Amino acid sequence: MHIIRTHNVTKCFQGKEVVSNVNINVKKGEIYGLLGPNGSGKTTLMKMLTNLIKPTAGEIEIFGQRLTPSSSYAVLGRIGSMIEFPIFYEKFTAKENLELHCEYMGYHNKKAINEVLEMVHLINIVNKPVENFSLGMKQRLGIARAIITRPELLILDEPINGLDPVGIREIRNLFKLLAKEYNITMIISSHILAEMEQMADTVGVINKGKLIEEVSMEAMRERNTEYIEIITPDITSACFVLEHRLYLRNFKVVDQKIIRIFDQNVSQKEISKTLILNDIEMESMSKKVTSLEEYFMGLVEKENQNQVVKHE
Repeated sequence: MHIIRTHNVTKCFQGKEVVSNVNINVKKGEIYGLLGPNGSGKTTLMKMLTNLIKPTAGEIEIFGQRLTPSSSYAVLGRIGSMIEFPIFYEKFTAKENLELHCEYMGYHNKKAINEVLEMVHLINIVNKPVENFSLGMKQRLGIARAIITRPELLILDEPINGLDPVGIREIRNLFKLLAKEYNITMIISSHILAEMEQMADTVGVINKGKLIEEVSMEAMRERNTEYIEIITPDITSACFVLEHRLYLRNFKVVDQKIIRIFDQNVSQKEISKTLILNDIEMESMSKKVTSLEEYFMGLVEKENQNQVVKHE
């Protein structure tokens, strides 16, 4: 079952398409990672999903219902969101801000306030005015506000911005808990790809307003290739040995010191031995798997090259 489906969703500002014919499919209970460079259209898409702005063309389905400008509170009340930077009443405390939000939403479970503040690790500063919060603390409070009413769907725009490594890990674990234990569906945008790799079930990659890939993390891991990475100060000689002594063709020079070998028919031991016998200095050699970041960068680079070719 799909909680979100978009059909050729497009948004134009002043005649320019910033989101173009996007079709995403978010399944119930999954964490969907929305990835893309700055200015790629991620936030605009999320604003359309939360009815903050209207599509120029196309349709959005949420909970099986078409989203319209007059969509009922019954639909939107099932969604928790944090788009761009969360805004609060600065003179109020975290607890007071959440009390106001619950009153506005018609949610009257008083115990929920302390529960969510504990979840986001703000329980010890409930009496501190928000104006004295750091960016990371405001992000935590924004997440608390988004989840306090136990929504079925969470739409979160860069929720781990401003968090330190410990905070990022805590929030990552919280999101995984919400998906697994509470069956909450999440769509999360982020530029911290290493985190999305550990968190997401499916990723959608947006570049220049277009969805260029939608793939499950499981399928992505299956299609990714293992490779051997060599770091050497003598790239030219190393490449000569690989090509003329080991007869390898499937390798790539990444920068001035790094070579990646994708040929599966030669062992790491054999490569090392041959390079040493030919007096090639090596700083390191290791076996790796393509990361989400490398996969993402490859997709974006390929799409950008295609765009250049089209305009030539």
